[in-house]
Amino acid sequence: MSRVGKKPIPLPKGVKINIGERLEVEGPKGKLSVPIPPGIRFEQKNNHLEALRDDDKVAALHGLTRALAANAVQGVSTGFTRELDIVGTGYRADVKGKVATFTLGYSHPIEFILPGGVDMRVDKQTHLVLTGYDRQTVGHVASQIRALRPPDPYKNKGIRYTGEVLRKKAGKTGAGAK
Repeated sequence: MSRVGKKPIPLPKGVKINIGERLEVEGPKGKLSVPIPPGIRFEQKNNHLEALRDDDKVAALHGLTRALAANAVQGVSTGFTRELDIVGTGYRADVKGKVATFTLGYSHPIEFILPGGVDMRVDKQTHLVLTGYDRQTVGHVASQIRALRPPDPYKNKGIRYTGEVLRKKAGKTGAGAK
């Protein structure tokens, strides 16, 4: 049996759930909906939500559905955060409303429009903090921003996740290189 699927999901105060064809989760940060596949059902006991499966044919979806529901509950109650660092001389970011402007060594600044539900804060022009209530959206926006200038293994420049370890590669060596 799924170890993830068996774990009950604690429901914090202020989070309301509605179980139907979809699991509707509403909290102080927003409202999310999780699809419930056939063969999986949710039961609310005390302040916990449990994912139960009818038979072993839906075992693969048991843990997935429970994890999506847990992410929705955490998202509407506390939210999710993703941090990025910009490394490189002259590289910086600025945000005004829902438009983020990046200067990343290209001939022009890059404007990135943030989707709804995701907020960005810039600390010291090189540290970005993305926050939102939908884990998938926050992670997707972080990967799109990182793709604007991926980390370079030779110069260690670019946009990287905070705490991401890069292995610096050695450049060309030998008699022919000058």
